[in-house]
Amino acid sequence: MTESVLDYMTRLGRAARQASRVLARASTAQKNQALQAAAAALDAARAELTAANERDLAAARANGLEPAMVDRLALTPKVIDSMIEGLRQVATLPDPIGEIQGMRYLPSGIQVGKMRVPLGVIGIIYESRPNVTIDAASLCLKSGNAAILRGGSEAIHSNQAIARCIQAGLDEAGLPASAVQVVETTDRAAVGALITMPEFVDVIVPRGGKGLIERISRDAKVPVIKHLDGVCHVYVDIAADLDKAIRVCDNSKTQRYSPCNAMETLLVHADIAARVLPPLAVIYRDKGVELRGDAQTRALLGNDVLQASEDDWYAEYNAPILAIRVVDSLDAAIEHINTYGSQHTDAIITENFSDARRFLTEVDSSSVMVNASTRFADGFEYGLGAEIGISTDKLHARGPVGLEGLTSEKYVVFGDGHVRT
Repeated sequence: MTESVLDYMTRLGRAARQASRVLARASTAQKNQALQAAAAALDAARAELTAANERDLAAARANGLEPAMVDRLALTPKVIDSMIEGLRQVATLPDPIGEIQGMRYLPSGIQVGKMRVPLGVIGIIYESRPNVTIDAASLCLKSGNAAILRGGSEAIHSNQAIARCIQAGLDEAGLPASAVQVVETTDRAAVGALITMPEFVDVIVPRGGKGLIERISRDAKVPVIKHLDGVCHVYVDIAADLDKAIRVCDNSKTQRYSPCNAMETLLVHADIAARVLPPLAVIYRDKGVELRGDAQTRALLGNDVLQASEDDWYAEYNAPILAIRVVDSLDAAIEHINTYGSQHTDAIITENFSDARRFLTEVDSSSVMVNASTRFADGFEYGLGAEIGISTDKLHARGPVGLEGLTSEKYVVFGDGHVRT
């Protein structure tokens, strides 16, 4: 790491720490004003945003970036509209900060409860999509946290243009511009500095490929909110309704292939496999999904189903590929999920209440579902308004991380001159 990068990141960190103290005491009205003003600034800066984005797109094409990645980088009018709408939606969400819950009198006469408070400074490291800048900044701002945003080098000009709009909104609301800072250097040493500054940064949220998240998890000296893999399962129980099973299994896999909440392994009870797998196979084949199965699956569906290997049970394909296994019992399904899964999202299809309860209790994942598609594992679908990411960790947040996941709690105590005896 060069000294200049370290000095630069230290300045960002110190400014963010100071700004976080201002944000922690900002009113809901002030934060909402900043969000609405940032939305207006984005709307007024469409030409500047497009020009900055064109610079990034031209560089991406010149550097041979894959067409799919170039598409993700584009700030189209529709994407800008969605960023503006996102800011306005976050402004309408309830403010969790300052909420006091669980107040109770204790025998000593004091009252004890918990108050929800910001985490402080959140560092967010992400790739490609510049609209993530808005998602991250808006959620951090509304939850009273300062943010240091380090986007991918391929989106540097777009992210800086977006940041100027956010900072204009902060200024209009009387809040420090340093409450949201975009790292302006593309030097990778900046990431190393950001994740090793616990004196300035309270938590890191990485959003990107597995390699990025593994590196940050390994090297960070700051707590990390993250998930590595999305190996999601649907288990069709012996007591499943077939119509529900086919509909949910189809949607869980084929609604979109790339998201982390798409089903990667289908488990089916042996006593219902002959009725549910053949019609599902027709759907999957029509949609171009490659099937990989165990011996019982191949016996039912034919040899065009590839033999599943041990690695397939661990695989997150993010593609039209599905692993299928026939199991003898609910116990076997739960054992498979807890052995091979990534603690992301898993679902059971069943009309048996006891089986559903056991599945909910014994499957150790951040989202567990009954008779619903795994594709619902999303902050917006959960009513959080938006999410900053999904966590498969058990501390501090788990599942989709919205406003509440970006906060903590502290004890508050009320007395009237009480002393301990």
